[in-house]
Amino acid sequence: MADFDSNRLYRSPTAVAGAIDAGLRKYMLRVYNYMTLALVVTGLAAYGVYSASVTADPSQAVATFHGIGLTQLGVTLFTSPLRWVFILAPLAMVLFINFRLNRMSLGGAQAAFWVFAGLIGVSMASIFLIYATASVAQVFFITAAAFGGLSLYGYTTKTDLSAIGSFLIMGVWGLIIAGLVNMFFHSPMVMWIMSIAGIGIFAGLTAYDTQRIKEMYYDGDSDAISGKKAIMGALALYLDFINMFQFLLYLMGNRR
Repeated sequence: MADFDSNRLYRSPTAVAGAIDAGLRKYMLRVYNYMTLALVVTGLAAYGVYSASVTADPSQAVATFHGIGLTQLGVTLFTSPLRWVFILAPLAMVLFINFRLNRMSLGGAQAAFWVFAGLIGVSMASIFLIYATASVAQVFFITAAAFGGLSLYGYTTKTDLSAIGSFLIMGVWGLIIAGLVNMFFHSPMVMWIMSIAGIGIFAGLTAYDTQRIKEMYYDGDSDAISGKKAIMGALALYLDFINMFQFLLYLMGNRR
């Protein structure tokens, strides 16, 4: 009986709701902070790897790609068969996080998340070979504005978005299959259709995932459990952002 909290007898519903709201805001802020830092890690990794992979000095260029001189690192990352290792590494990492998260410590989960964000950056470094840097930045801010509005809608709406979630996930699988098939045909028309569909699918997933992450919150969770939930939520929103950004870049980006 010594552990009995007599104060609970006098907590008003308003006080309890206020405590839950404050905890939810803290939890969602944690999710968005993780996601934002992951985007920073990805951006720095992508531009850092690109900068180390190209050279303006013809005497140091090992090869060229559309007139841009490549260092040995650039050849390895962008033109050699080893590029598939760097393209597929993020997929292996995200599967590792999903299957191992429950057995990881919070610190281990955070480290895995940052490693994943860095690997995505390495795999995306080639966009600076294809698109003008100013165009990449412009599309990034357009994506950020769209993402912010969609996530706010998902957080505030009273409409249950779970009904559309399964259809959106089916759409993601459709995009994956279409992308694998188009790797052999290289059809610009298929890629254009995929980009239009992809923007719509990941726009919907941004709202849906935000609502789902909000509903995952439980004020009785320990800090470790709450932290892992925040990491999984940040991972989902991060992937929504990155995919929407890539599809928008294909449609709106200025190619070199």
